[in-house]
Amino acid sequence: MAEGGQSRLVDKKGKRSSLVWEHFGFEESDEKQQRIMCKICYKVISAPLGNTTNLFNHLKQKHKVTHDELIKKQKDKISATTSKTSMLTQSSITDTMFNATSYPTSSERHKTLTAAVGYFLAKDMQPINTVEGEGFKRMLIAFDKRYALPSRHHFNRMVLPNMYQQSRDKVTKEVSAADEFAATTDLWSSRTMEPYISLTIHFIDTEFNLKVKCLQTAFMPEDHTGQNIADGLREALAEWGLNEGKLVCITTDNAANIKLAAEINGWLRLQCFGHRLHLAIENAMKDHRICRAMGVCKKLVSSFTYSWKKKRDLEEVQKQLSLPKHSLKTECPTRWGSRQAMIDRILEQQKAIAQVLSNDRKLRHLIPSWQDIDVLEAVNKSLSPLVEFTDALSGEKYVSVSLVKPTLHLFNNSILEDQEDDTQLAKTIKHNILQYLNDKYSDQQTQEILDMASALDPRFKLKYVDEDIKESILERLKIEMRDVKTASAMERAPFETTAQVVDTEDAVPSMKRKKGLGSFFKVTVDKAAGQPPHKDQAIASEIQSYFQTESLDPEDDPLTWWRDAKTIYPRLSVLARKYLCIPATSSSSERVFSTSGNIVSCLRSSLKPDHVNRLVFLAKNL
Repeated sequence: MAEGGQSRLVDKKGKRSSLVWEHFGFEESDEKQQRIMCKICYKVISAPLGNTTNLFNHLKQKHKVTHDELIKKQKDKISATTSKTSMLTQSSITDTMFNATSYPTSSERHKTLTAAVGYFLAKDMQPINTVEGEGFKRMLIAFDKRYALPSRHHFNRMVLPNMYQQSRDKVTKEVSAADEFAATTDLWSSRTMEPYISLTIHFIDTEFNLKVKCLQTAFMPEDHTGQNIADGLREALAEWGLNEGKLVCITTDNAANIKLAAEINGWLRLQCFGHRLHLAIENAMKDHRICRAMGVCKKLVSSFTYSWKKKRDLEEVQKQLSLPKHSLKTECPTRWGSRQAMIDRILEQQKAIAQVLSNDRKLRHLIPSWQDIDVLEAVNKSLSPLVEFTDALSGEKYVSVSLVKPTLHLFNNSILEDQEDDTQLAKTIKHNILQYLNDKYSDQQTQEILDMASALDPRFKLKYVDEDIKESILERLKIEMRDVKTASAMERAPFETTAQVVDTEDAVPSMKRKKGLGSFFKVTVDKAAGQPPHKDQAIASEIQSYFQTESLDPEDDPLTWWRDAKTIYPRLSVLARKYLCIPATSSSSERVFSTSGNIVSCLRSSLKPDHVNRLVFLAKNL
């Protein structure tokens, strides 16, 4: 019991948000705590719904001192809480700026970020609705909170079309400056069976940089006749303001309609080395023993590809036999290299394959017999050395056409030459490949292109040109050099002082020389008595000087050599730009269609042809 006979009061149950409850309570018998009583005077106070206003008023009227102390205590508590909260939530200047208002759409920062997102979509071939993904938005917020990402409609209707126009203007300026150019083309159908025709051009600029530009991936719903293709290609060149007279050569596959189109337009055509080699190998594979062995390989690979149990068993056996943990490879009918890779992998894993299949009575018959193994080894030995040549000649960032003649020479005299340990089947395969290639590359037009390109490559010059036509190649060089337009300074370039020539040579560290060019030109200066020679004499001297210098190392870049030597050989350097830009294969067009396939995916199969052309152009030329 409390003083005055009053019972002790208990505190309010639950959370007490106000300090005033320290002076009020409830009787112990009041379990529901409905009667609020003052702890000082024990008076019952009415406070509906827990409202504390009446409690404060009671203290103010009846207990003034207690009220004043309570008010001061409550103010101190609020002040402390506010100070602590301010310390915890105070932002740095950087955070304050990042949490400020978004960038105006007209600001440079907003334009830069929007252009960067557009570049990402175009170059990486991403669907435009990527910008609506929650993950993408969150990533951009983490990068810059002030950037408000535009909608996909803005990118589709504004950003990408503007980017396409800017890129197109840039490409137009570059290709219009080309003195001469080569091209590739091919036909392709999308996953929705919409037909397209591609066109790429290749040229070497004045600084001897090899440039490759994809001009179009045009929708072609008309019949793919030679005439329609010829008209389409002409229209494409005209659309870009390119003069047909500057087209040196067009590299294509061996489709009859494309060959006819080049013939109708009167364009010089070079057959794609990759396609020719593929057809040569396909022709050499027409042997019943090879066909049977290939059939066994395909079934064998399928049995492991579509069975997770077989793949698991193969991995376990590979570990037991200490074999590389490699999966089997599948053949692609249009890529002969995939066939060789499949055979090579089966030979590598033949012991593991035999052990796995021997435990399965249903698949035991797929174990290759010793006759099959002999056939596969013969095929693999014949084809393996050819893989690297195909890859090298398919590049588009370096000179490739001048490699064709040396490659054919190596095939005939080394790579595909009969070896002592070759089986009769291996010899037959090699012989058939060589016979096919030599026959297809024997026409005069093709030989002239390859000989001119080889002659103008400082790595090879006339090394791989047949002796009986070397004079005709030199004569053709002279004829074309007469048509080259040169300034008066070019007329005098090969006949300048010895010191000038030596300085130029010192700037070409990649040239290996036994006899310096300076000494060669010194004789000419003495004979000419310092006077500019006749044009034919200058041409003859330029040719003589070029072919007397030591050949460049085969691993070096011929364009780098020509960049440094163009002042010494002003006319030959122009011809080098003309012929060395020709691609040996039509791989550039094949790559365009690979890009198109990545763009017209199953999730974007409804893209309109104009959008496909625009997106492919940006992906290839940005």
